[in-house]
Amino acid sequence: MSEELAKQQKTRLNKLQKRLRRETGRAIEDFNMIEDGDKIMVCLSGGKDSFAMLDILMNLQKSAPIRFDIIAVNLDQKQPGFPEHVLPEYLAKIDVRFHIIERDTYSVVKELVPEGKTTCSLCSRLRRGTLYGFAEEIGANKIALGHHRDDILETFFLNMFYGGKLKSMPPKLVSDDGKNMVIRPLAYAREKDIAAYAELRAFPIIPCNLCGSQDGLQRQVVKEMLQDWDKHHPGRIEIMFRSLRNVVPSHLADTELFDFKGLQRGYSQGVVEPSGSARSNSGPLPEMIDILSL
Repeated sequence: MSEELAKQQKTRLNKLQKRLRRETGRAIEDFNMIEDGDKIMVCLSGGKDSFAMLDILMNLQKSAPIRFDIIAVNLDQKQPGFPEHVLPEYLAKIDVRFHIIERDTYSVVKELVPEGKTTCSLCSRLRRGTLYGFAEEIGANKIALGHHRDDILETFFLNMFYGGKLKSMPPKLVSDDGKNMVIRPLAYAREKDIAAYAELRAFPIIPCNLCGSQDGLQRQVVKEMLQDWDKHHPGRIEIMFRSLRNVVPSHLADTELFDFKGLQRGYSQGVVEPSGSARSNSGPLPEMIDILSL
Protein backbone atom coordinates (compact mmCIF):
# COMPACT_ATOMS: atom_id res chain seq x y z
CA MET A 1 0.00 0.00 0.00
CA SER A 2 1.35 3.42 -0.96
CA GLU A 3 1.96 6.06 1.69
CA GLU A 4 -0.67 8.33 0.15
CA LEU A 5 -3.34 5.59 0.15
CA ALA A 6 -2.51 4.69 3.75
CA LYS A 7 -2.91 8.33 4.73
CA GLN A 8 -6.28 8.54 2.98
CA GLN A 9 -7.54 5.41 4.72
CA LYS A 10 -6.41 6.69 8.10
CA THR A 11 -8.24 9.97 7.54
CA ARG A 12 -11.39 8.12 6.49
CA LEU A 13 -11.15 5.82 9.51
CA ASN A 14 -10.84 8.77 11.88
CA LYS A 15 -13.87 10.48 10.33
CA LEU A 16 -15.97 7.33 10.57
CA GLN A 17 -14.93 6.69 14.14
CA LYS A 18 -15.82 10.25 15.18
CA ARG A 19 -19.20 9.96 13.46
CA LEU A 20 -20.02 6.61 15.08
CA ARG A 21 -18.84 7.87 18.48
CA ARG A 22 -21.05 10.94 18.12
CA GLU A 23 -24.12 8.98 17.03
CA THR A 24 -23.62 6.31 19.70
CA GLY A 25 -23.10 8.91 22.39
CA ARG A 26 -26.23 10.74 21.28
CA ALA A 27 -28.33 7.57 21.38
CA ILE A 28 -26.97 6.70 24.82
CA GLU A 29 -27.85 10.17 26.09
CA ASP A 30 -31.28 10.40 24.45
CA PHE A 31 -32.46 7.08 25.87
CA ASN A 32 -30.37 7.02 29.06
CA MET A 33 -28.94 3.68 27.96
CA ILE A 34 -25.88 3.65 30.19
CA GLU A 35 -25.66 4.86 33.78
CA ASP A 36 -22.86 5.09 36.29
CA GLY A 37 -21.93 1.65 37.64
CA ASP A 38 -23.59 -0.36 34.88
CA LYS A 39 -22.29 -3.80 34.01
CA ILE A 40 -22.96 -4.23 30.30
CA MET A 41 -22.99 -7.57 28.53
CA VAL A 42 -22.02 -6.80 24.93
CA CYS A 43 -23.34 -9.56 22.66
CA LEU A 44 -20.75 -10.37 20.02
CA SER A 45 -21.96 -12.47 17.09
CA GLY A 46 -18.87 -12.16 14.94
CA GLY A 47 -20.61 -9.85 12.45
CA LYS A 48 -19.60 -6.31 11.54
CA ASP A 49 -22.28 -4.65 13.68
CA SER A 50 -21.39 -6.27 17.00
CA PHE A 51 -17.65 -5.80 16.37
CA ALA A 52 -18.22 -2.09 15.71
CA MET A 53 -20.47 -1.76 18.77
CA LEU A 54 -17.87 -3.29 21.08
CA ASP A 55 -15.12 -1.15 19.55
CA ILE A 56 -17.05 2.11 19.93
CA LEU A 57 -18.26 1.33 23.47
CA MET A 58 -14.72 0.52 24.58
CA ASN A 59 -13.60 3.78 23.00
CA LEU A 60 -16.31 5.78 24.75
CA GLN A 61 -15.59 4.02 28.03
CA LYS A 62 -12.20 5.72 28.17
CA SER A 63 -13.59 9.26 27.98
CA ALA A 64 -17.14 9.00 29.35
CA PRO A 65 -17.99 11.07 32.45
CA ILE A 66 -19.41 7.92 34.06
CA ARG A 67 -17.96 4.53 34.94
CA PHE A 68 -19.32 1.33 33.40
CA ASP A 69 -17.98 -2.18 32.86
CA ILE A 70 -18.01 -4.15 29.61
CA ILE A 71 -18.11 -7.92 29.27
CA ALA A 72 -18.14 -9.38 25.75
CA VAL A 73 -20.20 -12.54 25.29
CA ASN A 74 -20.43 -14.81 22.27
CA LEU A 75 -22.91 -17.64 21.83
CA ASP A 76 -21.30 -20.52 19.94
CA GLN A 77 -24.34 -22.21 18.40
CA LYS A 78 -22.29 -25.11 17.04
CA GLN A 79 -22.84 -24.33 13.40
CA PRO A 80 -20.74 -26.61 11.18
CA GLY A 81 -17.48 -24.97 10.22
CA PHE A 82 -17.72 -22.21 12.84
CA PRO A 83 -14.14 -20.99 13.51
CA GLU A 84 -14.13 -21.29 17.30
CA HIS A 85 -10.67 -19.77 17.71
CA VAL A 86 -11.37 -16.41 16.02
CA LEU A 87 -13.31 -14.56 18.70
CA PRO A 88 -11.31 -15.74 21.75
CA GLU A 89 -8.08 -14.72 20.04
CA TYR A 90 -9.45 -11.33 19.03
CA LEU A 91 -11.00 -10.57 22.44
CA ALA A 92 -7.83 -11.57 24.27
CA LYS A 93 -5.83 -9.34 21.92
CA ILE A 94 -7.92 -6.22 22.67
CA ASP A 95 -7.84 -7.01 26.40
CA VAL A 96 -11.57 -7.19 27.17
CA ARG A 97 -13.23 -9.61 29.57
CA PHE A 98 -15.25 -12.19 27.68
CA HIS A 99 -17.22 -15.43 27.86
CA ILE A 100 -17.94 -17.98 25.14
CA ILE A 101 -21.24 -19.82 25.72
CA GLU A 102 -21.53 -23.17 23.97
CA ARG A 103 -25.09 -24.27 23.11
CA ASP A 104 -26.01 -26.56 20.24
CA THR A 105 -29.01 -24.53 19.08
CA TYR A 106 -28.06 -25.32 15.48
CA SER A 107 -29.17 -28.95 15.82
CA VAL A 108 -32.40 -27.89 17.53
CA VAL A 109 -33.24 -25.46 14.73
CA LYS A 110 -32.43 -27.93 11.95
CA GLU A 111 -34.54 -30.61 13.66
CA LEU A 112 -37.61 -28.46 14.29
CA VAL A 113 -37.70 -26.25 11.18
CA PRO A 114 -38.89 -28.01 7.98
CA GLU A 115 -36.54 -27.98 5.03
CA GLY A 116 -36.99 -24.84 2.96
CA LYS A 117 -38.51 -22.79 5.80
CA THR A 118 -36.66 -19.84 7.31
CA THR A 119 -34.87 -20.51 10.57
CA CYS A 120 -34.56 -16.93 11.84
CA SER A 121 -37.52 -16.86 14.24
CA LEU A 122 -36.67 -20.01 16.21
CA CYS A 123 -32.93 -19.33 16.13
CA SER A 124 -33.53 -15.82 17.46
CA ARG A 125 -35.73 -17.05 20.32
CA LEU A 126 -33.24 -19.71 21.39
CA ARG A 127 -30.35 -17.27 21.21
CA ARG A 128 -32.21 -14.56 23.10
CA GLY A 129 -33.29 -16.95 25.89
CA THR A 130 -29.73 -18.18 26.36
CA LEU A 131 -28.24 -14.69 26.45
CA TYR A 132 -30.91 -13.37 28.85
CA GLY A 133 -30.21 -16.21 31.25
CA PHE A 134 -26.46 -15.75 31.05
CA ALA A 135 -26.74 -12.02 31.76
CA GLU A 136 -28.38 -12.89 35.07
CA GLU A 137 -25.63 -15.43 35.84
CA ILE A 138 -22.84 -12.87 35.47
CA GLY A 139 -24.76 -10.02 37.09
CA ALA A 140 -25.02 -7.84 34.01
CA ASN A 141 -27.80 -5.28 34.33
CA LYS A 142 -27.72 -4.22 30.66
CA ILE A 143 -27.53 -6.30 27.47
CA ALA A 144 -26.13 -4.45 24.44
CA LEU A 145 -27.16 -5.60 20.95
CA GLY A 146 -25.63 -4.37 17.70
CA HIS A 147 -28.78 -3.39 15.81
CA HIS A 148 -28.41 -0.15 13.86
CA ARG A 149 -30.72 2.41 12.28
CA ASP A 150 -31.29 0.34 9.15
CA ASP A 151 -32.26 -2.72 11.24
CA ILE A 152 -34.79 -0.60 13.11
CA LEU A 153 -36.35 0.72 9.89
CA GLU A 154 -36.40 -2.73 8.31
CA THR A 155 -38.20 -4.12 11.35
CA PHE A 156 -40.73 -1.29 11.18
CA PHE A 157 -41.63 -2.10 7.58
CA LEU A 158 -41.60 -5.85 8.23
CA ASN A 159 -44.16 -5.42 11.01
CA MET A 160 -46.28 -3.08 8.89
CA PHE A 161 -46.17 -5.16 5.68
CA TYR A 162 -46.39 -8.64 7.19
CA GLY A 163 -47.66 -8.18 10.74
CA GLY A 164 -50.18 -5.34 10.51
CA LYS A 165 -48.50 -3.34 13.29
CA LEU A 166 -46.70 -0.01 13.59
CA LYS A 167 -43.89 -1.51 15.62
CA SER A 168 -40.13 -1.71 15.46
CA MET A 169 -37.19 -2.63 17.72
CA PRO A 170 -36.74 0.20 20.25
CA PRO A 171 -33.31 1.55 21.22
CA LYS A 172 -34.05 0.49 24.80
CA LEU A 173 -36.48 -2.04 26.27
CA VAL A 174 -37.16 -4.31 29.22
CA SER A 175 -37.73 -8.02 28.54
CA ASP A 176 -41.22 -9.45 28.94
CA ASP A 177 -40.39 -10.97 32.33
CA GLY A 178 -38.96 -7.67 33.53
CA LYS A 179 -35.56 -9.18 34.37
CA ASN A 180 -33.41 -7.82 31.55
CA MET A 181 -32.72 -4.38 30.10
CA VAL A 182 -31.75 -4.41 26.43
CA ILE A 183 -29.99 -1.45 24.80
CA ARG A 184 -29.05 -0.77 21.18
CA PRO A 185 -26.24 1.81 21.24
CA LEU A 186 -25.94 1.87 17.42
CA ALA A 187 -29.59 2.90 16.97
CA TYR A 188 -28.60 6.14 15.21
CA ALA A 189 -25.77 4.65 13.12
CA ARG A 190 -26.06 3.88 9.42
CA GLU A 191 -25.26 0.37 8.23
CA LYS A 192 -23.06 1.61 5.39
CA ASP A 193 -20.93 3.58 7.87
CA ILE A 194 -20.59 0.52 10.09
CA ALA A 195 -19.65 -1.65 7.10
CA ALA A 196 -16.99 0.83 5.99
CA TYR A 197 -15.66 1.15 9.54
CA ALA A 198 -15.49 -2.63 9.98
CA GLU A 199 -13.53 -2.97 6.73
CA LEU A 200 -11.03 -0.28 7.67
CA ARG A 201 -10.60 -1.72 11.17
CA ALA A 202 -10.16 -5.20 9.64
CA PHE A 203 -12.41 -6.95 12.14
CA PRO A 204 -12.26 -10.77 11.84
CA ILE A 205 -15.80 -11.11 10.48
CA ILE A 206 -17.47 -14.51 10.84
CA PRO A 207 -20.36 -15.05 8.38
CA CYS A 208 -23.58 -16.70 9.56
CA ASN A 209 -24.06 -19.88 7.55
CA LEU A 210 -27.33 -20.78 9.22
CA CYS A 211 -29.68 -17.91 8.42
CA GLY A 212 -27.63 -15.29 6.59
CA SER A 213 -27.36 -17.49 3.50
CA GLN A 214 -31.06 -18.21 3.10
CA ASP A 215 -32.88 -16.94 0.03
CA GLY A 216 -36.21 -15.16 -0.04
CA LEU A 217 -36.17 -13.80 3.49
CA GLN A 218 -38.77 -11.10 4.05
CA ARG A 219 -36.14 -8.96 5.78
CA GLN A 220 -33.90 -9.18 2.72
CA VAL A 221 -36.77 -8.02 0.51
CA VAL A 222 -37.34 -4.99 2.76
CA LYS A 223 -33.61 -4.28 2.96
CA GLU A 224 -33.36 -4.17 -0.82
CA MET A 225 -36.38 -1.87 -0.98
CA LEU A 226 -34.79 0.58 1.47
CA GLN A 227 -31.44 0.44 -0.33
CA ASP A 228 -33.17 1.24 -3.61
CA TRP A 229 -34.94 4.21 -2.01
CA ASP A 230 -31.68 5.43 -0.53
CA LYS A 231 -30.01 5.18 -3.94
CA HIS A 232 -32.70 6.99 -5.91
CA HIS A 233 -33.97 9.34 -3.19
CA PRO A 234 -31.06 10.49 -1.00
CA GLY A 235 -32.23 11.62 2.43
CA ARG A 236 -35.41 9.53 2.48
CA ILE A 237 -33.97 7.03 4.98
CA GLU A 238 -33.08 9.85 7.39
CA ILE A 239 -36.58 11.32 7.12
CA MET A 240 -38.24 7.93 7.72
CA PHE A 241 -36.14 7.26 10.79
CA ARG A 242 -36.93 10.75 12.09
CA SER A 243 -40.63 9.88 11.86
CA LEU A 244 -40.13 7.04 14.38
CA ARG A 245 -39.05 9.72 16.88
CA ASN A 246 -41.89 12.10 16.05
CA VAL A 247 -45.13 10.16 16.52
CA VAL A 248 -48.51 11.96 16.55
CA PRO A 249 -51.05 9.51 18.07
CA SER A 250 -54.00 11.80 17.34
CA HIS A 251 -53.33 11.44 13.61
CA LEU A 252 -53.24 7.65 13.50
CA ALA A 253 -56.13 5.27 14.21
CA ASP A 254 -55.31 3.37 17.40
CA THR A 255 -58.18 3.78 19.85
CA GLU A 256 -56.05 2.32 22.64
CA LEU A 257 -53.38 4.94 22.11
CA PHE A 258 -55.61 7.96 21.66
CA ASP A 259 -59.08 8.72 23.04
CA PHE A 260 -60.95 9.35 19.79
CA LYS A 261 -64.31 8.68 21.45
CA GLY A 262 -63.69 11.46 23.95
CA LEU A 263 -62.87 14.14 21.40
CA GLN A 264 -64.69 17.43 21.93
CA ARG A 265 -64.81 20.68 20.00
CA GLY A 266 -63.41 23.79 21.59
CA TYR A 267 -59.99 22.44 22.54
CA SER A 268 -56.79 22.56 20.48
CA GLN A 269 -56.25 18.81 20.70
CA GLY A 270 -59.89 17.94 21.24
CA VAL A 271 -59.32 15.99 24.47
CA VAL A 272 -60.15 17.30 27.93
CA GLU A 273 -58.36 16.26 31.11
CA PRO A 274 -60.46 15.73 34.27
CA SER A 275 -59.31 19.17 35.42
CA GLY A 276 -60.94 20.69 32.35
CA SER A 277 -57.73 21.65 30.59
CA ALA A 278 -56.89 20.47 27.11
CA ARG A 279 -54.38 17.66 26.81
CA SER A 280 -51.61 17.91 24.21
CA ASN A 281 -50.76 14.65 22.49
CA SER A 282 -47.77 15.87 20.58
CA GLY A 283 -44.92 18.26 21.05
CA PRO A 284 -41.40 19.14 19.99
CA LEU A 285 -38.66 16.59 20.33
CA PRO A 286 -36.24 17.26 23.19
CA GLU A 287 -32.92 18.80 22.22
CA MET A 288 -30.31 16.10 21.69
CA ILE A 289 -27.37 16.62 24.05
CA ASP A 290 -24.23 14.76 23.12
CA ILE A 291 -22.28 14.34 26.37
CA LEU A 292 -20.47 11.13 25.47
CA SER A 293 -18.84 12.16 22.19
CA LEU A 294 -15.84 13.73 23.84
